[in-house]
Amino acid sequence: MRATVLHAAGDVRIEDVPDSVIKKPTDALVRVTASCICGSDLWPYGSMSPADGPTRMGHEFIGIVEDTGSSVTTVKKGDLVVAPFAISDGTCEFCREGLHTSCVHAQANFWDGEPDEGGQAEAVRIPLADGTLVKLPVAADSALMPSLLTLSDVFGTGYHAAVAGGVNERTRVTVIGDGAVGLLAVLSAKRLGAEQIILMGRHKARTDLGREFGATDVVSARGEEGIAQVRELTGGHGTHVVLEAVGTMPAYEQAVGIVRPGGIISRVGVPQYEEAPIGMESLFRPNLRLAGGPAPVRAYIEELMPDILNGTIEPGKVFDVTTDLDGVPAGYQDMADRKSLKVFIKP
Repeated sequence: MRATVLHAAGDVRIEDVPDSVIKKPTDALVRVTASCICGSDLWPYGSMSPADGPTRMGHEFIGIVEDTGSSVTTVKKGDLVVAPFAISDGTCEFCREGLHTSCVHAQANFWDGEPDEGGQAEAVRIPLADGTLVKLPVAADSALMPSLLTLSDVFGTGYHAAVAGGVNERTRVTVIGDGAVGLLAVLSAKRLGAEQIILMGRHKARTDLGREFGATDVVSARGEEGIAQVRELTGGHGTHVVLEAVGTMPAYEQAVGIVRPGGIISRVGVPQYEEAPIGMESLFRPNLRLAGGPAPVRAYIEELMPDILNGTIEPGKVFDVTTDLDGVPAGYQDMADRKSLKVFIKP
């Protein structure tokens, strides 16, 4: 079968690899019908050394079940399913608490820990299929496919940022980042009733979509200028919640400058740093709290799916390019160059 393989920074190839097959009774084999490139894929794409490669890519996908292990009961051959970016059995104490990203029974919590599997491919072996996969009540050619695919990561991640930040109808919110996760954090904050949603981004096509999703204000400036503009929009105090969807130190420092006393910084951008200001003047004195983390999107799928199915929301608008597997290497480059927001793949 064919799959996407990253060999080193900037070196993505579509290669013939051994077919994925059932290995354990708890596995399912899924033929991929829809996948995509994630903003987090751009971190290794921009920095991975040849010594760390090659590695299979892709953690967001929808597909049709082709086979199941003898222990699988929740899905069967022919079912259309979506797979979250974290593998989980759905039964351990963390899964029962809604923290599927810490499942104790998953050998690898995330797809990048499964060395011979990846969603940007023709097929995938799904460990712990009963807990990981969610059946979709539509056909594989449904026009809802882009929006349903966002349930595998970016919509659930944006929603997790808002939920972890305590967004409600009384909160003012700033979203840092106009990538797919940031835009869907805007949509999520709107869904939760936020009275003011400030989107910080500098790509007009993206911020226009952010306004469509519910942003009340857009600030294109960064750093101290951006912080000042947000504070001006909020009576000088900043916002109750900051949803940080980038992952860099400047984005974190911007969040600290924007959040009002007693507020929450909710981070879902994959941090590209280990140390950050958390001391007396940065977080302690103003009673600021840190929240967020890798989103347990499996916990949100049943909650978010009905609004997609009935047309209330359309998170799939974050996809602005569609390609087949042959177009994936160019898709990576275009996303890295900010020519594309998010690339939808039809293997």
